[in-house]
Amino acid sequence: MIQVCSTCGTRWNVRDRRRDWCPRCNGTLLAPTGPDSAALGTTPPAGRGWGPTAGLGTPPSARRLPQGYRWIAVRPGSAPPPRRTRRPLGPTPRYAFIPRWGLVDRFDPIDQQQAPQRPGPSAGMVRTTLVVTMAVLGAAALAHLVRYALLIVNRSRLLNPWVAGGVTWIGVVLSVIAMFMVVASAVVLTNWLIGRRAAAYAYRGQPDPRSLWSLRAGCLVPVVNLAWAPVFVIELAGVEERFTWLRRPIAVWWLVWVASTTVSVFSIATSFATEAQAIANNTVTTTVAYLLALAAVLLAMKVFDGFERQPVEKPSKRWVIVPDAAVNTEVRRDTERENAAAVESEGQNPAA
Repeated sequence: MIQVCSTCGTRWNVRDRRRDWCPRCNGTLLAPTGPDSAALGTTPPAGRGWGPTAGLGTPPSARRLPQGYRWIAVRPGSAPPPRRTRRPLGPTPRYAFIPRWGLVDRFDPIDQQQAPQRPGPSAGMVRTTLVVTMAVLGAAALAHLVRYALLIVNRSRLLNPWVAGGVTWIGVVLSVIAMFMVVASAVVLTNWLIGRRAAAYAYRGQPDPRSLWSLRAGCLVPVVNLAWAPVFVIELAGVEERFTWLRRPIAVWWLVWVASTTVSVFSIATSFATEAQAIANNTVTTTVAYLLALAAVLLAMKVFDGFERQPVEKPSKRWVIVPDAAVNTEVRRDTERENAAAVESEGQNPAA
């Protein structure tokens, strides 16, 4: 029993067992050759070309093929390469969680060099300077308090010269350091105030009405700064629309600062006394002056924190949506009408 491949035209002797696929090119095998095809003398051409023919002299269109045969054009030469089978895709992917390769937000890093920087010292530097100043003022007040206690003890007994000299010189050294720290705090706060005012006015699109030299002179010149430095701070609070919250801290700081300056001037004026009682009185006055200076620096730090609690770019004023007054009036009238209709008149029986 012969079967012909419909693809390559090869004849296969399958004997008495019918096959479906060509062992050579994996093409489809035609139906087995029967007696009709043997009578017709069907013989395929040598190699590959046209399929089974009924006669070499008969044109292909007039040749009659038995059932199960068809004409197939095959290119001459070697057999065509086998068809590439598609690689299996595998199982459908399943995820135990939501894939996030397309849900990642990417933000471009902000160039720190292009970001606007506010002039003046940083907030951390100002706080550090004020804290160190308060520590030195507290230490100086404690040293003068110990000195006053030793003066009381010295009225009844003689002190060791090393103890008396050590306490005296410790008080002098701390006083000098305190003076330098107070000046440093004044300079740092002045620079911060100038930078803050420049940033606040620039944010609102206008220049600072005060010149640089007037701000420095009004904040650093003694006695003059008592009148002008708080005014500059109040102007800054007004520009930032923050004066309502900072009015009381500024007023308390101003009063304590004036009192501290007055007591300090009085203690300096009485520091040249030579009598024992005058020296003791001056020691008490100096101790009080240091404590008032400590309170003034602490209140100044509170005012500073009141400004730094909120940056210049985020003002305290917020715009909120307020409903229209006419709409509220109409709603109120409708509500009153409904309430009036729901209420029964007096003297009527509801069942009548």
